[in-house]
Amino acid sequence: MAAVPPAIAAQVRAATEVIVQHLGDTLVALHLYGSAVEPGGLRPLSDIDLMATVDRPLPEATRRALMPALLAVSAPPGQDADRRALEVTVLALPEVQPWRYAPRRELQFGEWLRGDLGAGRFEAPQADPDLAILITQLRAHSVALRGPAAAALFAPVPVADVRRAMADALALWHTAADWQGDERNVLLTLARIGYSAATGQFTSKDVAADWAMAHLPVAAQAAMAQARAEYLGEAAPDRAPWPADAIAAAVQSTQALVAQQGV
Repeated sequence: MAAVPPAIAAQVRAATEVIVQHLGDTLVALHLYGSAVEPGGLRPLSDIDLMATVDRPLPEATRRALMPALLAVSAPPGQDADRRALEVTVLALPEVQPWRYAPRRELQFGEWLRGDLGAGRFEAPQADPDLAILITQLRAHSVALRGPAAAALFAPVPVADVRRAMADALALWHTAADWQGDERNVLLTLARIGYSAATGQFTSKDVAADWAMAHLPVAAQAAMAQARAEYLGEAAPDRAPWPADAIAAAVQSTQALVAQQGV
């Protein structure tokens, strides 16, 4: 059984304390998933991914208190020797029992929201197709920090809905404005979507990037290689503008690949 990696154990404990303090008796389960527990393990810029499952929708006051509190136990990627970026999703169990597409998430915290949270701007609860993918990942690889194992808590998500979630994620990216400033993460997400659509499996971002470089148009391969190298800490972040045509080619290629799977 996977365990919490020692290198992040202290930060996971701190994050757990914050989450338990704010969610109280509504908390059904808390799971660590993603790179921390998947084959291949944490990379230099990997987030710590946590899924908190509650038994009812969150009051607005709880949402507005929890999000800023998480800022104190998270750090922007690569900027703190002792802390990684947290990505925390809160899901109300009645949204997925019984399963329907797309369930609503109560909140999602990530370092990309630090500026908004500091300015008092909060996302509202919203339907989130990506939960189909996250629950599938949880069932495959996760550690229960509180409550039952994910495979006991969540029913399997229909494969058709996992593929539909991939297609919906790809639909978010149309022009350079949709990925500007987040090019590395978009490219690596494209790689994982493409890999999963083609193989039916989930894998680490760098393994998916290796796979993608053999399947993407030539125009996109150098950008994917740079994204992979940065993720692994093998190259410093490239401060030059990412080539918009390369990312557009990667988006279009991945959209076509997912469409071929009958979505």
